[in-house]
Parts: sequence; C-alpha cells; structure tokens
Amino acid sequence: MTSIPLYSDVALGVTVPSRHARGRAARIGPTLDRILANHQYPPVIENLLAEALVLTALLGSLLKDPGGQLTIQAQTENGIVDLLVCDYQGGELRGYVRHDPLRLAEAGPHPSLFSLFGKGYLAITFDQPATSQRYQGIVPLEGEGLGEAAQSYFAQSEQIPSIVRLAVRKDEEGWVAGGLMFQHLPEGEEGRERLHTRLDHPEWPHVATLVGSVRPDELTDRALPLDDLVWRLLHEEEEVRTLDPVRLAKGCRCSADYIASVIARFPPEERAEMVGDDGLIRVDCAFCATSFPIDAAAA
Repeated sequence: MTSIPLYSDVALGVTVPSRHARGRAARIGPTLDRILANHQYPPVIENLLAEALVLTALLGSLLKDPGGQLTIQAQTENGIVDLLVCDYQGGELRGYVRHDPLRLAEAGPHPSLFSLFGKGYLAITFDQPATSQRYQGIVPLEGEGLGEAAQSYFAQSEQIPSIVRLAVRKDEEGWVAGGLMFQHLPEGEEGRERLHTRLDHPEWPHVATLVGSVRPDELTDRALPLDDLVWRLLHEEEEVRTLDPVRLAKGCRCSADYIASVIARFPPEERAEMVGDDGLIRVDCAFCATSFPIDAAAA
C-alpha cells in the first residue's frame, strides 16, 4: 500500500464485499485552489466548478486504464452557464466554465441548478485507449445539484443503483471539495463481467442509508482522513476494503511546444491569417486561462 496521505488531493477506492458494493471517496484542496486561481470566477461559478471537479475525481478514479480519460461536459439551453467542462487523466484534473456575468449578477447569491443551466444536459465520457473503448452517457441536468445528475446518469445509462454526495466550502485556508460515491455491483464483485442486472438489490438500501448519512462538513474536513471517514460510516460491516489511493493534482496538457506543433500542421496561408499585429500567433487555453504567444516564423 502506498503512503499517499489521505487528507486532501486524493481519491480512495472502497469495497464492501458482503453488500456487493463499491465506492470512491475524494477530497481536493490545494489542487482546487490552483485550478481556480487563474480564472478569477465569481464565487458562485467557483463553487460550481469545485463541485464538478470533485465529481470528476470520483468518476475518473474508476478508470482501470492508466492512459484513460474521463470527461464531464455540461451543455445548456438559455442558461447562465453556457458550457462547463472538466476532465481527469492519470490523477490530473482540469476544468473551466463559460458563463454570462450579467445574468449571473441578476440571479442573486444562491441560484438554483435550473437557473444556472436552464434546460441542460450532462455528458459523461470514458475513453480507454488500451482497449480502444469509448463510452458516453447523456442525462438531463435535473435535481438540486451535480450529484443528483450523476446518480441519474448511472441509473439511466448504466442501470446501476448509485448514491453520490458532494460538498464544497471556502474558509481561511482556501477552497475544499469532498465527494463520496457508492454503487451496487449487480454480479457481486468488481471486475466480473456483468451478464444481467438484477431487478432487486436487497443489500443496497442498507448501504445507501449508511453512505447517505454523511454530512457536508465531514466531506470537507481537512483533518479527517478518507479512510477514517469511510470507516465512520461503515464500521458495522463485517469487512470494508480500501484500495490503493490515487493522488490528485492540477494538470493541463497544453504547452508552447505542443501548440506550436499543432499550428505547424496548418497550411502557410492559414497560419498567416492567425498572426497578430505584433507578429505573434496567440493561442488561449480555456482550461488553465493562459495565453501562449507563438512565433509565426518558427511555427
């Protein structure tokens, strides 16, 4: 077992064999501050992105392919938020939100999910290069928050009973977001090919009740290790197994060299149209809110 600290910037896998359940717990703190730092979003949008990022960590840590990627994308119709995108690859998180500042200011300090997204949809995409598999599920953005939308995703797209709890807060130390997700395993153990989905799940209501009792302050308590949190909820079970934790970090795959290589693929006449008055081609990365000036002559 690796010695990764289980307080913050980490995801932890859990199984409860006797209940045919698996789960993930995640908490992000300094990593969340680093992701949000460049964007200068209003608090409401920061809170929304924090919630989306911890959900991304929960779902992304399910990937078994080391090169796999999990992407969450929320698209809307007539919402304050036009687009929200987060992704996970190898423990690295990134995300951004595109929104209408004027409409957000008119919505007050605590807009509902419907106010933010209007008629919106949540698309969750799993890419696993090792097996050349790509899967995407789409569900309406309904309910009180992104956690409920994720539960709907698993119920509708995967037909797996699930419970998701997310919490976000900001204090004198900065932002912290925590999440807990548990699922019933229809065939009784992780990794077994699912031949069918059972119509009844006698073990599941018990697990859902215990996990659902988690409090927001427990999810965001930087002094409470994730394994202690899980044990606090499930200590009456005959066996609770934890898996190797995954370290979480801010990650953006853009770089000046990579962007220059992409620009070099365009025909010379198209590259010429990209050049600004200063003789540079400037490319903005929405994820890290960084502008990359590229020498047109060298591209």
